[in-house]
Amino acid sequence: MGLLRIMMPPKLQLLAVVAFAVAMLFLENQIQKLEESRAKLERAIARHEVREIEQRHTMDGPRQDAAFDEEDDIVIIYNRVPKTASTSFTNIAYDLCAKNRYHVLHINTTKNNPVMSLQDQVRFVKNITTWNEMKPGFYHGHISYLDFAKFGVKKKPIYINVIRDPIERLVSYYYFLRFGDDYRPGLRRRKQGDKKTFDECVAEGGSDCAPEKLWLQIPFFCGHSSECWNVGSRWAMDQAKYNLVNEYFLVGVTEELEDFIMLLEAALPRFFRGATDLYRTVGKKSHLRKTTEKKLPTKQTIAKLQQSDIWKMENEFYEFALEQFQFIRAHAVREKDGDLYILTQNFFYEKIYPKSN
Repeated sequence: MGLLRIMMPPKLQLLAVVAFAVAMLFLENQIQKLEESRAKLERAIARHEVREIEQRHTMDGPRQDAAFDEEDDIVIIYNRVPKTASTSFTNIAYDLCAKNRYHVLHINTTKNNPVMSLQDQVRFVKNITTWNEMKPGFYHGHISYLDFAKFGVKKKPIYINVIRDPIERLVSYYYFLRFGDDYRPGLRRRKQGDKKTFDECVAEGGSDCAPEKLWLQIPFFCGHSSECWNVGSRWAMDQAKYNLVNEYFLVGVTEELEDFIMLLEAALPRFFRGATDLYRTVGKKSHLRKTTEKKLPTKQTIAKLQQSDIWKMENEFYEFALEQFQFIRAHAVREKDGDLYILTQNFFYEKIYPKSN
């Protein structure tokens, strides 16, 4: 083959290169069309499933039990940060939804854009609050925090989330874009074919591993304000901390996912009854999604990233979230023989007046 290339006239060589380039462009175009067709098919299937559920609810007739309605009038939003074990946790919700009688819905935004347009915000808030056929509902997707109160909603959804050590999250995302994972191994990834390691990328000052790429968990918790997405904004970090404490029911960390699931089961059994046992017996093996070809960064690479002010802010937010989670856990469980157990109810009512006859 090498001999043929050497003997081939220059014009034919040029034509061969052009033909190869055209063929590659054609293949890329066909792959893109297939992906678009798949996305359209997924949307069509989702719409069909929604219609089936709504028809089933209509045939069942309106609910009569007011107490049952109140118990079911609950919505959880898991605005998942990419590469924080979000798929692993969401799969548990899918496994339990039929048994625990709730609906799970994926919020699929165009190009995974975490910021919704104002009109989409209005539509989303209306869907969440009035779509009774989908209640109780567990919504999940890569979207930043949205404050329902500013839309005049009286009963807001329950927000939960999980975050991860910022450098570990970025490393996982870097290799995920190139090699994918064991969840959908055949899916073509955006950076497929790039064999450069994360260490090499940092050493060369590449854009995919730049400190600015660390800026993700803070804006996800900060929300839809423009300042949230201003890389390195101190205001954004303060707002993210405020939202985490005041607007989120519970925020766990990837490194302690089992404890996060245990606390959710204890506090929200309507959704998570059986989640801890499921995770312990099955989830650790079948649910954990592993990025392919991931290589841990060297100490030199980590030290270089840690010099960045952006890392310092993202890490401060991570440490803040970890401290909050560990505080909640410390007041909710007891340890015995190395295992954690949920505490029983530790309050009661007394001195009730006036006395009944």
